[in-house]
Amino acid sequence: MSAAIRPAGEAELAAVGALVALSFDRLEANHYLVPDGADRLRVMGDFFTLYTEHAARHGSVDVVPGADGIVATAVWFDRTAPMTEPPSYDSRLAALAGPYLDRFEALDELFDAHHPEPPHWHLAFLAVHPDAQGRGLGGALMARTHEGLDAAGVPAYLEATNGDNVRLYRRNGYTDMAPFEIPLPDGTPFFRMWRHPA
Repeated sequence: MSAAIRPAGEAELAAVGALVALSFDRLEANHYLVPDGADRLRVMGDFFTLYTEHAARHGSVDVVPGADGIVATAVWFDRTAPMTEPPSYDSRLAALAGPYLDRFEALDELFDAHHPEPPHWHLAFLAVHPDAQGRGLGGALMARTHEGLDAAGVPAYLEATNGDNVRLYRRNGYTDMAPFEIPLPDGTPFFRMWRHPA
Protein backbone atom coordinates (compact mmCIF):
# COMPACT_ATOMS: atom_id res chain seq x y z
CA MET A 1 0.00 0.00 0.00
CA SER A 2 2.69 2.49 0.95
CA ALA A 3 4.23 2.36 -2.53
CA ALA A 4 1.12 4.04 -3.94
CA ILE A 5 1.31 7.02 -1.58
CA ARG A 6 2.51 10.30 -3.08
CA PRO A 7 2.20 14.04 -2.43
CA ALA A 8 -0.92 15.68 -3.83
CA GLY A 9 -0.49 17.96 -6.80
CA GLU A 10 -1.74 21.53 -6.72
CA ALA A 11 -4.56 20.68 -9.11
CA GLU A 12 -5.72 17.85 -6.81
CA LEU A 13 -6.26 19.85 -3.64
CA ALA A 14 -9.95 20.55 -4.26
CA ALA A 15 -10.48 16.84 -4.92
CA VAL A 16 -8.76 16.10 -1.60
CA GLY A 17 -11.13 18.48 0.17
CA ALA A 18 -14.12 16.82 -1.49
CA LEU A 19 -12.86 13.37 -0.47
CA VAL A 20 -12.52 14.46 3.15
CA ALA A 21 -16.07 15.85 3.08
CA LEU A 22 -17.42 12.61 1.62
CA SER A 23 -15.59 10.32 4.03
CA PHE A 24 -16.58 12.50 7.02
CA ASP A 25 -20.19 12.97 5.90
CA ARG A 26 -21.71 10.74 8.59
CA LEU A 27 -19.73 12.24 11.46
CA GLU A 28 -21.71 14.01 14.17
CA ALA A 29 -19.38 17.01 13.99
CA ASN A 30 -20.17 17.55 10.31
CA HIS A 31 -23.89 17.36 11.07
CA TYR A 32 -23.44 19.99 13.77
CA LEU A 33 -21.49 22.27 11.44
CA VAL A 34 -23.95 21.96 8.54
CA PRO A 35 -27.31 20.62 9.74
CA ASP A 36 -28.89 20.75 6.27
CA GLY A 37 -27.88 17.61 4.39
CA ALA A 38 -28.52 19.34 1.07
CA ASP A 39 -25.72 21.82 1.86
CA ARG A 40 -23.32 19.61 3.78
CA LEU A 41 -21.04 18.10 1.13
CA ARG A 42 -20.65 21.41 -0.69
CA VAL A 43 -19.92 23.52 2.39
CA MET A 44 -17.68 20.95 4.05
CA GLY A 45 -15.83 20.29 0.81
CA ASP A 46 -15.03 23.99 0.50
CA PHE A 47 -13.99 24.13 4.16
CA PHE A 48 -11.68 21.14 3.94
CA THR A 49 -10.22 22.46 0.68
CA LEU A 50 -9.41 25.78 2.37
CA TYR A 51 -7.32 23.97 4.97
CA THR A 52 -5.88 21.45 2.53
CA GLU A 53 -4.52 24.25 0.35
CA HIS A 54 -2.87 25.78 3.42
CA ALA A 55 -1.43 22.44 4.53
CA ALA A 56 0.16 21.95 1.12
CA ARG A 57 2.27 25.03 1.89
CA HIS A 58 2.75 24.52 5.64
CA GLY A 59 2.95 20.76 6.09
CA SER A 60 2.06 17.96 3.72
CA VAL A 61 -0.86 16.49 1.81
CA ASP A 62 -0.35 12.83 0.88
CA VAL A 63 -2.76 10.85 -1.28
CA VAL A 64 -3.38 7.30 -2.44
CA PRO A 65 -4.56 7.32 -6.07
CA GLY A 66 -7.11 4.84 -7.34
CA ALA A 67 -8.64 3.94 -10.66
CA ASP A 68 -11.29 6.66 -10.36
CA GLY A 69 -9.32 9.33 -8.51
CA ILE A 70 -7.95 9.81 -5.02
CA VAL A 71 -9.15 7.16 -2.56
CA ALA A 72 -7.33 8.22 0.62
CA THR A 73 -5.49 11.21 2.03
CA ALA A 74 -3.62 12.50 5.07
CA VAL A 75 -3.48 16.27 5.60
CA TRP A 76 -0.78 17.43 8.04
CA PHE A 77 0.32 20.80 9.40
CA ASP A 78 3.88 21.44 10.54
CA ARG A 79 3.44 23.05 13.95
CA THR A 80 7.13 23.07 14.85
CA ALA A 81 7.07 26.78 13.92
CA PRO A 82 4.38 29.41 14.59
CA MET A 83 1.28 28.71 12.53
CA THR A 84 -0.58 31.31 10.51
CA GLU A 85 -4.17 31.27 9.31
CA PRO A 86 -4.92 30.59 5.65
CA PRO A 87 -4.83 33.81 3.58
CA SER A 88 -8.03 35.91 3.88
CA TYR A 89 -9.35 33.27 6.27
CA ASP A 90 -12.17 35.25 7.87
CA SER A 91 -13.68 36.40 4.58
CA ARG A 92 -13.25 33.01 2.90
CA LEU A 93 -14.79 31.20 5.87
CA ALA A 94 -17.74 33.58 5.92
CA ALA A 95 -18.30 33.10 2.20
CA LEU A 96 -18.25 29.30 2.30
CA ALA A 97 -20.08 28.84 5.61
CA GLY A 98 -22.92 31.26 4.93
CA PRO A 99 -25.68 30.81 7.53
CA TYR A 100 -23.57 28.27 9.42
CA LEU A 101 -20.71 30.68 10.16
CA ASP A 102 -21.34 30.79 13.91
CA ARG A 103 -20.91 27.00 14.07
CA PHE A 104 -17.57 27.11 12.27
CA GLU A 105 -16.44 29.92 14.55
CA ALA A 106 -17.35 27.76 17.55
CA LEU A 107 -15.23 24.96 16.09
CA ASP A 108 -12.28 27.32 15.64
CA GLU A 109 -12.60 28.59 19.20
CA LEU A 110 -12.75 25.05 20.57
CA PHE A 111 -9.67 23.89 18.69
CA ASP A 112 -7.69 27.06 19.40
CA ALA A 113 -8.40 26.83 23.12
CA HIS A 114 -7.19 23.23 23.35
CA HIS A 115 -4.34 23.02 20.85
CA PRO A 116 -1.10 21.89 22.55
CA GLU A 117 1.82 24.31 22.65
CA PRO A 118 4.88 22.03 22.27
CA PRO A 119 6.23 21.82 18.70
CA HIS A 120 4.60 18.98 16.76
CA TRP A 121 2.97 17.93 13.52
CA HIS A 122 -0.83 18.08 13.46
CA LEU A 123 -2.82 15.43 11.60
CA ALA A 124 -5.76 17.59 10.60
CA PHE A 125 -7.57 15.09 8.34
CA LEU A 126 -7.15 11.38 7.66
CA ALA A 127 -9.77 10.30 5.14
CA VAL A 128 -10.48 7.17 3.12
CA HIS A 129 -13.23 6.87 0.53
CA PRO A 130 -16.12 4.79 1.93
CA ASP A 131 -15.59 2.17 -0.79
CA ALA A 132 -11.90 1.77 0.12
CA GLN A 133 -12.12 1.60 3.91
CA GLY A 134 -10.81 -1.41 5.82
CA ARG A 135 -7.78 -1.92 3.55
CA GLY A 136 -5.13 -0.35 5.78
CA LEU A 137 -4.81 2.84 3.75
CA GLY A 138 -5.18 5.15 6.75
CA GLY A 139 -2.49 3.27 8.66
CA ALA A 140 -0.17 3.31 5.66
CA LEU A 141 -0.62 7.07 5.26
CA MET A 142 0.16 7.68 8.92
CA ALA A 143 3.19 5.37 8.84
CA ARG A 144 4.69 7.35 5.96
CA THR A 145 4.74 10.57 8.00
CA HIS A 146 5.44 8.93 11.36
CA GLU A 147 8.67 7.50 9.96
CA GLY A 148 10.01 10.98 9.24
CA LEU A 149 8.72 12.38 12.53
CA ASP A 150 10.37 9.56 14.47
CA ALA A 151 13.69 10.16 12.73
CA ALA A 152 13.48 13.86 13.59
CA GLY A 153 12.22 13.30 17.15
CA VAL A 154 8.99 15.23 16.52
CA PRO A 155 5.67 14.32 18.17
CA ALA A 156 2.26 14.37 16.51
CA TYR A 157 -1.20 15.54 17.58
CA LEU A 158 -4.77 15.05 16.36
CA GLU A 159 -8.41 15.44 17.32
CA ALA A 160 -10.25 12.14 16.80
CA THR A 161 -13.95 12.23 16.00
CA ASN A 162 -15.35 8.99 17.45
CA GLY A 163 -14.53 5.78 19.29
CA ASP A 164 -13.61 3.84 16.16
CA ASN A 165 -11.07 6.49 15.21
CA VAL A 166 -9.69 6.62 18.74
CA ARG A 167 -9.00 2.88 18.55
CA LEU A 168 -7.30 3.28 15.16
CA TYR A 169 -5.04 6.02 16.46
CA ARG A 170 -4.19 4.11 19.62
CA ARG A 171 -3.01 1.22 17.43
CA ASN A 172 -0.73 3.70 15.68
CA GLY A 173 0.97 5.01 18.80
CA TYR A 174 -1.32 7.83 19.94
CA THR A 175 -2.30 8.21 23.57
CA ASP A 176 -5.12 10.13 25.27
CA MET A 177 -4.42 13.67 26.43
CA ALA A 178 -5.94 15.62 29.31
CA PRO A 179 -8.47 16.92 28.76
CA PHE A 180 -9.28 14.06 26.40
CA GLU A 181 -12.83 14.93 25.38
CA ILE A 182 -13.58 18.46 24.13
CA PRO A 183 -17.20 19.14 23.12
CA LEU A 184 -18.81 21.42 20.57
CA PRO A 185 -21.67 23.60 21.85
CA ASP A 186 -24.21 20.82 21.17
CA GLY A 187 -22.12 18.29 23.11
CA THR A 188 -20.58 16.53 20.09
CA PRO A 189 -17.10 15.50 21.26
CA PHE A 190 -13.65 15.49 19.78
CA PHE A 191 -10.88 13.47 21.45
CA ARG A 192 -7.37 14.90 21.84
CA MET A 193 -4.49 12.50 21.20
CA TRP A 194 -0.70 12.76 21.20
CA ARG A 195 2.02 10.57 19.73
CA HIS A 196 5.54 10.65 21.12
CA PRO A 197 8.24 9.89 18.53
CA ALA A 198 9.37 6.27 18.57
